Amino acid sequence: MLTTPPQAADASASSRLGALASLSDAERRALRQAAEFPQRIRATRDLILAGQRTPGPLLVLDGWLGRVQLFSDGRHQILSFLLPGDVIQDARTFQPVAPSTITALCEAVLCPAPAAEDEGLREAYAASAALDEIYLLRQIARLGRMSAYERIQDWLCEIHERLLLAGRAGPESFPMPLTQEMLADALGLTSVHVNRTLQAMRRDGVLEWRGGTVRLRQSAATTAAQGRPMPEAAIPAFRKALLAG
Repeated sequence: MLTTPPQAADASASSRLGALASLSDAERRALRQAAEFPQRIRATRDLILAGQRTPGPLLVLDGWLGRVQLFSDGRHQILSFLLPGDVIQDARTFQPVAPSTITALCEAVLCPAPAAEDEGLREAYAASAALDEIYLLRQIARLGRMSAYERIQDWLCEIHERLLLAGRAGPESFPMPLTQEMLADALGLTSVHVNRTLQAMRRDGVLEWRGGTVRLRQSAATTAAQGRPMPEAAIPAFRKALLAG
């Protein structure tokens, strides 16, 4: 059950998109108005099935969703996560269809994304799409070159950074609604391996995970940040440099 106050949920998209681009008062008002028409998705329910027509751009106001790949033998892989403040955008095709199933990993709230009629939202949506690609490439690197210990630490630091951007995390802590089984599905590990690795991380003083909250030690976050992708707040300047070139 979600406990986030409505005003906090409404602020997540404004906080994240406002960090990625300079939004006008009118654009922030449009985000607030869009949040007045929420769509609630119960945990484990599918929002979009792979191959279906997409419903148009959506904003995640609350909860966590995952892009999921299903296999014929019942296994599944969580390819990426959609967190508060994220934008679910259409593929750039004439008749966009979903490349993967999107499932609510816990109860989630979404709303239609307002049209990008002005420069601020256009730039914010473009920066958000660029971040989606960065996160996907980072996931490939995690699965291909990192140990289980490194995968979990790097992923937790990324989630912390993303939730900070949406105003949903403290300096060293953030809410964690996932189970260890879900984490295993995201990081290509068994739940037993995840459990043993988390125990080792606790013994090393890297993290605490209690009562649905993860607390990272600052030294651990700093170490894991080395070699991470570009900080989110730098994306607009990065895009401008690309366009200028």
